[in-house]
Amino acid sequence: MLNKFLASRLAYFVGFFASFGLVALALVIQTQYKLEPCPLCISQRIVFIGLGVLFLIAAIHHPQKPVWVKLYALLQTLTALGGAGVAIRHWYLQVHKDEMLVDCGVGFDYMFDNFPLRKALTLVFRGTGDCATIDWTFLGLSIPQLALIAFLTVAGYSVLLAKKRI
Repeated sequence: MLNKFLASRLAYFVGFFASFGLVALALVIQTQYKLEPCPLCISQRIVFIGLGVLFLIAAIHHPQKPVWVKLYALLQTLTALGGAGVAIRHWYLQVHKDEMLVDCGVGFDYMFDNFPLRKALTLVFRGTGDCATIDWTFLGLSIPQLALIAFLTVAGYSVLLAKKRI
């Protein structure tokens, strides 16, 4: 039964809903606890949105040929691993906040309104200041730690989908 599910179009839709569900959860946590996301938090959300879009495209396409299945798995896995890298950087800043001068600087909106795209993206991925603050935890894990687990789970899920479809 599991093999039948993993070979179905629904399996890609699950990846889509999980990715966008995590973004929705982040927004709920943000509004519920009146938190201000840092550039790295926003970057992780963007990666989850990108993953959701990749899963949605795969669900609509419903690839049957191994080359397409492998391509989607590669794109999804690389995107998830990129998000894991951002989460690891965020976690690193939190762990080493006492050892470094950290200053998040200006807000995300301000950066993209007042700087060229390349400069704004550089500032977003620099990740300082507010990025080192742990404002919320669940089961003793901070948001970047939870995001890292989610990114690695999604990467594993995309590899599993590919293995069951080929």
